[in-house]
Amino acid sequence: MLDLDWIPQKWWQLITKQKTKKSYPDSINRRYFEMCVFSQVMWELKSGDLYVEDSDAFADYRTQQISWTEYEANIDDFGKLLNLPIEPKTFVAHVKNWLLDITQKTDRSFPNNQSVRLEQGRPVLKRPKKKVDSKKLAQIESLIEDRIKPVNLLDILTDTELWLNWTQYFRLLSGHDSKIEDSVSRYLAATFCYGCNLGSSQTANSLSNFDRKQIAYVNQRHIGLPSLEKAIYRIINAYNKFSLPKFWGSGKRVSADGTKWDIYEQNLLAEYHIRYGGYGGIAYYHVSDTYIALFSHFIPCGVWEAVYILDELLKNTSDIQPDTIHADTQGQSTPVFALAYLLGIKLMPRIRNWQDLTLCRPDKQVRYDHIDELFTDIIDWKLIETHLTDMLRVVLSIKAGKFTASTILRKLGTYSRKNKLYQAFSELGRAIRTGFLMEYLSSQELRQTIQGALNKSEAFNGFTKWVGFGSAGIIQNNNREEQRKIIKYNHLVSNCLIFYNVFEISRILQDYIQAGNKIEEEILGALSPYLTKHINRFGSYSLDLNRNPPALNFGFSLIPS
Repeated sequence: MLDLDWIPQKWWQLITKQKTKKSYPDSINRRYFEMCVFSQVMWELKSGDLYVEDSDAFADYRTQQISWTEYEANIDDFGKLLNLPIEPKTFVAHVKNWLLDITQKTDRSFPNNQSVRLEQGRPVLKRPKKKVDSKKLAQIESLIEDRIKPVNLLDILTDTELWLNWTQYFRLLSGHDSKIEDSVSRYLAATFCYGCNLGSSQTANSLSNFDRKQIAYVNQRHIGLPSLEKAIYRIINAYNKFSLPKFWGSGKRVSADGTKWDIYEQNLLAEYHIRYGGYGGIAYYHVSDTYIALFSHFIPCGVWEAVYILDELLKNTSDIQPDTIHADTQGQSTPVFALAYLLGIKLMPRIRNWQDLTLCRPDKQVRYDHIDELFTDIIDWKLIETHLTDMLRVVLSIKAGKFTASTILRKLGTYSRKNKLYQAFSELGRAIRTGFLMEYLSSQELRQTIQGALNKSEAFNGFTKWVGFGSAGIIQNNNREEQRKIIKYNHLVSNCLIFYNVFEISRILQDYIQAGNKIEEEILGALSPYLTKHINRFGSYSLDLNRNPPALNFGFSLIPS
């Protein structure tokens, strides 16, 4: 007799024509049964309850984890590094006390919180007032626009190369020294070609010194994803030496957001995006609060963006080391909150309709004077305590490079009644998310910080599209590896432009201050390096490595010397 207990209740009536499972059916609908089987296989592969041996994406992640011996050898040091207790009872008490403290603090401050009110049990936030004098800001922006020198896009790449020598990482993929003539010129031409999404033929038409094959050869044989990432880090580390971006942020915060790039519909890699419309993929960027983009990744349209939110942050080797990450609704879920917390990363997203989320009491006995009606559930601390060691083993395995955070988040992103690890991560995430929402509710400054960070991400998305102006914004290559490279090229060119713009803005403002003028810090903090009006993208180009750009000056002072 075939076991049918696994069939979900929603499918049961379609397959057996019975409303309940009280009796074994005499017959079943074969078509519905087959649909149910494949549906369950899909969900259980996603959740990790079912696996395929030796598979790349659907292998059993449990066999890839560090051994328990390795776990015992490293867990104490890991706990000290994050300043977290690793013994289950002590850990639960720590998180429970933290949640109790933050909820009580929010409750006490609520009567004096003029920016929030409750309407029918739902919190309503008031719009904050603008802090910056818009007239003064417009004057400084106009000053910069008038004094910044017109320049063509390829000259900017050339100047940044002469300053920083970022093409030093491009060489034969075999590791041998380059044997091509004028290698730097060829590398700059290829970066311009693919970073602006022009294609080798169009670039050859604009650059008389190169033909299509020369540009394509360099891309195929000399420039790979690792070398592009090293060149990007070179720009980031030099950018971090500028004084002006310190008025924009500390570098400790980063915002994550994605934007859709179109690819051909007749492509096995193309997916239709419901929110954006059309076929393509998502370029997912992490943008520092100092405006420079730290990471870029090309991901499928059908994936919840939060799956990839932690990967790049964990392997970051640049001089800018953020510990707080902001995102929109797509960049969060309860498992992501939990995993970020255990990795020592603060996740502070802007969540759409956050008032509808379930807020959890730390204990069923706890009551609040002003915000009690907001809490509709209680945290299952016993579940967290029981599975804490399994969760920490996952975290240590990620730290050890056994698998990526996105690998486990793909498994934890699918609801599963069988997977206790998913349930434990989700329960811990509910506690952490409740604490974050209490902080979000009580601090207008935090809400403004999150909104400001996401505004920078959205502005960067528009900036990269402006940079990638070629081919009507469509990535014409159907190879996924080449598509990822185009996103990296575009990221590299965008960062070069940002670097150049900050250099020019610093020069202009420093001259203005030296002339006896004053600029308030609030005005400086409201400026942006995503300037484009002075950059010429079109026409014939000439690549001149004999240019003599002014010497780099990273300093900036509000006080005239």
